[in-house]
Amino acid sequence: MRTLSDSLSEKLTILKERHQHLLDEMNQPNLDPKIMIDKSKEAAKIEPVVSLYNELCDQYQIREDTTKLLDDPQMQTLAQEEILMIDQTIHDKIDAIMQALVPDDPDNDKNVYLEIRAGTGGDEAALFAQNLFDMYSHFADHNRWRIEPIQVASTGQGGIKEIVVLVSGKQVYAKLKFESGVHRVQRVPKTESQGRIHTSACTVAILPEVSDVTEVTINPADLRIDTYRSSGAGGQHVNTTDSAVRVTHIPSGVVVECQDERSQHKNKAKAMKLLQSKILQHERETQHQEQAQERKVQVGSGDRSERIRTYNFPQGRITDHRINLTLYKLNEILAGDLNELINALTVENKARLMTQLDVKDE
Repeated sequence: MRTLSDSLSEKLTILKERHQHLLDEMNQPNLDPKIMIDKSKEAAKIEPVVSLYNELCDQYQIREDTTKLLDDPQMQTLAQEEILMIDQTIHDKIDAIMQALVPDDPDNDKNVYLEIRAGTGGDEAALFAQNLFDMYSHFADHNRWRIEPIQVASTGQGGIKEIVVLVSGKQVYAKLKFESGVHRVQRVPKTESQGRIHTSACTVAILPEVSDVTEVTINPADLRIDTYRSSGAGGQHVNTTDSAVRVTHIPSGVVVECQDERSQHKNKAKAMKLLQSKILQHERETQHQEQAQERKVQVGSGDRSERIRTYNFPQGRITDHRINLTLYKLNEILAGDLNELINALTVENKARLMTQLDVKDE
């Protein structure tokens, strides 16, 4: 029979007692309306878990009562069948409790900064960076998200050295947060006369936008701000004023640039928002470094040195190495059909979080 560990049972018991305490307080006469609202919200938040725990406790009691019938020869077979069904119900209730206890990521509904940089592979890597940006652009269109350019460095030959954009909409971070890492491509370049397959790579970073200025504090004395003239691909749209902005955070070494706007002030404002997100991400990665090193499977860790996915053009397949998932639908995925990949990563991540809860079999 599957059971909760003592520590998890204790936590749920405390939660149950807290829920009852809130209900008792809400029934008090002349309770301040504001306090009533706060207590009502808290009670509503924990009620689903408490309800599931009560149902689980009921099943344990029913099983205990049914087990007593095993001593009765006339009831033994029926009791054994009943216990099997009860055990399955207990198993399902524990699964439901674990899922309810896994907290939602507070960043899930945030906008994100999407960064794509060409890595090893020269021009072929730059072309692949353009492919990735097109893929995410199509996915954004499917979800009715808005893309706002921050920084673009093109090769002039149809490729991208580096691009940074702000993606805005509903559940952007929830759907894109597992895209951070090294994306590898295997294909025959157009310039390859002997048909040999080349391997190139790009790095993708997904940074949640800082929505609250209190999330990260930056000392102006720690910044170096440089301005320069921005230019488009191939020298087009060259500005005659120093409107582009480069901001360096000296303590961390984080550098951001913005040259999309013609106004220096607008570029600086965009650069500062991007800088806040980068510094916040840097602080979070530092805090979770030890924990991440202990994990054998890192889903969405944001580690850019980690090869997360391979796009094999000759075989028309795409493989996500974190969850060992291979799909033979490369063209559809490059056209923005990322749902199957993203759903699989989301499920795997939730399962990993659930395994951190204490459950045992007896």
